[in-house]
Amino acid sequence: MVKTLFFDVGGVLLTNGWDRVSRRHCVDSFGLDWEEFSDRHDFVADAFETGRMTLESYLERTVFYRGRPFTRDDFVAAMRAESQPLEGLGLAEELAASGQYFMATLNNESRELHEHRVEAFGLDEIFGVFLTSGYLGVKKPDEAMFRLALDLTHTEPEDAVFIDDRALNLECADLLGMRTILYTSADHLRDELRS
Repeated sequence: MVKTLFFDVGGVLLTNGWDRVSRRHCVDSFGLDWEEFSDRHDFVADAFETGRMTLESYLERTVFYRGRPFTRDDFVAAMRAESQPLEGLGLAEELAASGQYFMATLNNESRELHEHRVEAFGLDEIFGVFLTSGYLGVKKPDEAMFRLALDLTHTEPEDAVFIDDRALNLECADLLGMRTILYTSADHLRDELRS
């Protein structure tokens, strides 16, 4: 019997918050050099996504290591604007309203961006816990992330379903005995959950 639903956020509920496409869009919008930004991002991305680096420090290392004709607030607003809802969000709301499942997120995201997305899209009204790399200090597909998710929710692997749009993440959860669903659309997810 399924007890807990673990949802990835980016690519399932919302657009990816700060992936390559989002970064490229912001970098181009502000007239920054993509190669230079990417090199700097790659050096600090892991620390940023696992909560060992604040957004302020991340921006200092990747954008504001020299003077710019725009402010940090301008750049942060553009980063936040990259987040948009997807159809999976509506289905998650329906599932939460049913009261049948414990609802949790399981995602890779910096602390500050995650907190913005929770507030902006009302995720705290849907999910009982947020298992985010920015809080846990580990990222998917690391097995430790999935073990923590199960431990913190007191869920046995066979009682959990993990929903993600990336096959590698699902493979790792499956190895621990979790049921998995590759997210392609809300309708497909609804059918998979029924089955």
